[in-house]
Amino acid sequence: MVSMKNPLAAILDSNRFTGLNYQDWLRNLNLVLSSEKLVYAIEKSPPEEAPADISPEELITLDKWRDDEVKARCYVMASMSNEMQRV
Repeated sequence: MVSMKNPLAAILDSNRFTGLNYQDWLRNLNLVLSSEKLVYAIEKSPPEEAPADISPEELITLDKWRDDEVKARCYVMASMSNEMQRV
């Protein structure tokens, strides 16, 4: 899972969530998500669905949130052991 863009992602490879190490895993996950500026995507509620009269700026913001949320979710899942991913 190591990202060439973010060398901190290697932390998650060596500290996968196993069920017994939640606090350590969460601290490391937050470190990586913070460095990628993705924490907001898992801490805040998603934006409402786009209304028909959405402005171009609002659409860009909504699309960015969706992209960032997918990236954050991928970091979360990839940093879990296979057993924890199935739970």
